[in-house]
Amino acid sequence: MGNEYRAKVFKSGNSVALRLPKALGFAAGQEVCVREEAGKFSFEPVDGDGRIDLGGIWGSCPDLKPLTSDQRELERSPRVWDDPEWPGWQQKSIS
Repeated sequence: MGNEYRAKVFKSGNSVALRLPKALGFAAGQEVCVREEAGKFSFEPVDGDGRIDLGGIWGSCPDLKPLTSDQRELERSPRVWDDPEWPGWQQKSIS
């Protein structure tokens, strides 16, 4: 059986956090994968930089093409507050 460590869960913002003992060898900011199975938790360091490799699905959507810079331009949608005649712009006099 391996070493046993005890730690306390504490509130961090709207989440809870677990402070791991330095003896476990994790570096600050290191990404960890946490698994839950039948009420038991296990965690291990994540290899790599956390990016997803999409190389295996490249070409599976042959009709999907990158947008050109012209296609990325969006049409300006009219907004009611852009209209100077909009009644919401009219200030009401205080009597």
